[in-house]
Amino acid sequence: MASGADRHAVEVRHSLGTATITDTPSRVVSLYQGASDSLAALGIQPVGMVESWTQKPIYDYLGDRLGQPRMLGMETQPDLEGIAWLQPDLIVGARYRHYEVYPLLDQIAPTVIAEDVYDFRSLLGMLAQATGRTNRAHALLDQWDARVEDFQARIREKLGDQWPMEVAILSFRGDHARIYYKGFAKQVLDELGFKAPPAHRKDTWGIKLTSQESIPAMDADAVFIFMLGDPAIQRTYENWTSHPLWENLSAVRRDQVFQVDPVTWNMGAGIIAAHRLLDDLYDHYGLEDGVSEGCILC
Repeated sequence: MASGADRHAVEVRHSLGTATITDTPSRVVSLYQGASDSLAALGIQPVGMVESWTQKPIYDYLGDRLGQPRMLGMETQPDLEGIAWLQPDLIVGARYRHYEVYPLLDQIAPTVIAEDVYDFRSLLGMLAQATGRTNRAHALLDQWDARVEDFQARIREKLGDQWPMEVAILSFRGDHARIYYKGFAKQVLDELGFKAPPAHRKDTWGIKLTSQESIPAMDADAVFIFMLGDPAIQRTYENWTSHPLWENLSAVRRDQVFQVDPVTWNMGAGIIAAHRLLDDLYDHYGLEDGVSEGCILC
């Protein structure tokens, strides 16, 4: 990696403009979870980051990869004074979170803003360009592609005519259920070759279901459910899954309902979380992982 003294200025295009980075960044601030995951994958420990949504302040799966950064509040309201105090040389944000504060962030330090927070590939590429770690990013994506290819070959062999499988992504909350039409899990499942049921192929985040009469809308060959361990959420889950309409779902009748980690499947949103999601799928379908040995992030 080039040092700050001999590196040419790099112009990084992002969703809100172009950031000009003259030196190799050494003091990076992360303002959303996917960026924190991706920085860890690139071997960068940020000097500051926003808190995780659960398992505070940093998701357990990231362990010691991120060092001991200063906590800067939540994604929705980062501590701008704290960011300035850190004197960063690169700030990473997300359009849907930081559109309004971007001009202030860009006055503090060169700032790159991700358009799609669930597109871990483009995020990794943008951060690698900004930090001078493109070789590392290429290696990471090559490993990911190898695992995707391996999984596709093995599940196709196991399921035969049942592949590609249609899957639904569900979540339960304290007073309703959700079907996700988009999101991090959908992004990864699409890449792996899974399909959404036709009724779920819509250009919106998803839908809230407040009535159990809507349970048939959840129908798919397989269902993946993520939810937090709150007692109210657990009651909602038990009420909905004990309803007769739930028993009629194809996934239920085929014993293809899987509860999964909400951090890995929804909140992590980076390449490390993607590997962990893929680990879950190898396990769920009883497949041998032919690539993970020697994988940097597995």
